[in-house]
Amino acid sequence: SALMWDVFAVSTYFTVSVLFWYTGLIPDLATLRDRATTKVRKFLFGIFACGWRGSNRNWRHYEMAYLLLAGLSTPLVLSVHSVVSFDFASTLVPTWHSTIFPPYFVAGAIFGGFAMVLTLLLPARAIFKLHDVITPQHVDKMAKIILLTGSFVAYAYAMEFFVAWYSGNSYEKFAFWNRIFGPYWWYWWFGMLFCNCLSPQLFWFSWCRGNVFVVFFVCMCVNAGMWFERFIIIAGGLARDFLPSSWRVFHPTWVDIWTYLGTIGIFTSLFLLFIRFLPMIAMSEVKTAVPEADPHYGARATGKEHTR
Repeated sequence: SALMWDVFAVSTYFTVSVLFWYTGLIPDLATLRDRATTKVRKFLFGIFACGWRGSNRNWRHYEMAYLLLAGLSTPLVLSVHSVVSFDFASTLVPTWHSTIFPPYFVAGAIFGGFAMVLTLLLPARAIFKLHDVITPQHVDKMAKIILLTGSFVAYAYAMEFFVAWYSGNSYEKFAFWNRIFGPYWWYWWFGMLFCNCLSPQLFWFSWCRGNVFVVFFVCMCVNAGMWFERFIIIAGGLARDFLPSSWRVFHPTWVDIWTYLGTIGIFTSLFLLFIRFLPMIAMSEVKTAVPEADPHYGARATGKEHTR
């Protein structure tokens, strides 16, 4: 069963992601342990710090484990979204039965993922005054990645329509015609075309990438557009299948709406708990990036003074 593929793909991806996230926190958890003002905090942070002492051996093992997990995470990003796309591509439903789905889903995941990161990052950067740590160069580079992956997604949309036309399959032609002129027409025109294809094109201009309000607006458009894309793939594909007698238009019930809002609430709560009790910026990585981390920093500064 294709759904069984999801069980292994998603569980593996989740496990490696949690380990990667937790491993990166270990040096910072040790710092919090050493600076804890209460016994309870010291005890809890001490457990999760895994006995970290900052020795040369600790750092060697830490960097090796971090590198291995990063190496595992990279192919997992490709595999897990490809496997999820097989749930659709392995069926015979028009608009689903397509070999373009694996790269299409991978590009869409990176596209939507970077937009969501910036959606959370920009308000946190403004509220906690992190402008010196999260610089305009970081935002600019992330905006460029959104532009690149958004172009991949737009190309995939265009290829879907081209393949439906070129294949000569009347069912595929009708399904895609129905996508843009059927009962979910505004989902496609607003969500997929405007939000996912047109709004990221603003990032061709450097002043747009440098304006946090424009970046935030585009990211919110992408978040909405990716939701509309998934909805129109699932609901749109099932609304008009091979049997006209089974044609229906999906209307969410109050259970569907509140379940969806509940998932947003759970995610927001977990994010706020994270930035409340754990470092939102990796302190150990920032320490290695400052000039004082260079072992010859003092000598160079002294040399400059003598030169002057």
